[in-house]
Amino acid sequence: MDIRHYKEWIQIGLNILHYRKEQRLTQEQLAESCGEEGISRNFIQRIETGVSSCSLDTLIDIAAALKIPLYKLFEFKD
Repeated sequence: MDIRHYKEWIQIGLNILHYRKEQRLTQEQLAESCGEEGISRNFIQRIETGVSSCSLDTLIDIAAALKIPLYKLFEFKD
């Protein structure tokens, strides 16, 4: 991950965490719902905490699994 965008990845991760908790999903449940093959729970955890970045395709899968429009992951609060 490029350190220049660390703050943005933290915000994206917090948005994923917010919507996941709002829907009372575990990281495991969200991970299994992402795409045809799913992704690992550990990867979800790393995205939520800003430790790892991910591809746009993965963000699209996460938004679909959360049943939210993709842009919601990019709404940053001051």
